[in-house]
Amino acid sequence: MLAGNATYSGPEDLPQTVPLFPLTGAVLLPKAQMPLNIFEPRYLAMVDAALRGDRLVGMIQPDFSISGVEQAEKPPLVGIGCLGRIVAYQETGDGPCLVTLTGVTRFTLSEELETVTPYRIGRISVEEFAVDFETGEGEGDVDRDGLVSALRTYLDANDLEADWDSIDRASTEVLVNALSMMSPYGPAEKQALLEAPDLRTRADTLVALTEVDLAKKQDDGVTLQ
Repeated sequence: MLAGNATYSGPEDLPQTVPLFPLTGAVLLPKAQMPLNIFEPRYLAMVDAALRGDRLVGMIQPDFSISGVEQAEKPPLVGIGCLGRIVAYQETGDGPCLVTLTGVTRFTLSEELETVTPYRIGRISVEEFAVDFETGEGEGDVDRDGLVSALRTYLDANDLEADWDSIDRASTEVLVNALSMMSPYGPAEKQALLEAPDLRTRADTLVALTEVDLAKKQDDGVTLQ
């Protein structure tokens, strides 16, 4: 797959250790893009190190099943994240920087390494996610019309708008992954979308979550148009 100016054909093209960026409620998915505003010194150092090297960062959630994890200085992490390549970088002039990641592949966190760096580093494995290196894999199995219909209903129910021209132009893979990342659901739901074994399962899960959310609105007395 292509991410920025880099091509990744398989696991052999990726490092076995990567800097980790724990972020609750946010997941990166292959071939989708994630803009980030980096301002904490430890993560500014992480970005600087990535730019000097292979530009890869491991996005991963803290383990949301553990009470109080968000307040921990070094929270335990879930087992699966996604590698992102820095494809855009901009300094703001007052300390923080703006970066954009393009998702490369999901990974399993094998272990976290002891390090003197201010940011965390993990040993990872990507072999079980070979499907992520294939462009368009599983697109034909996705009910795209059903996904778009669910999106339209959700937007109408919440008085939101969308760029339908861009949605129509997007490949099914990019559409499913981008909508999964932008979905307003909690950490556990986002992780389920990340860990879905194939594109169809991810799309079906996203539609199911949307239908549950719409049903709750109906139960709360919200009238859907």
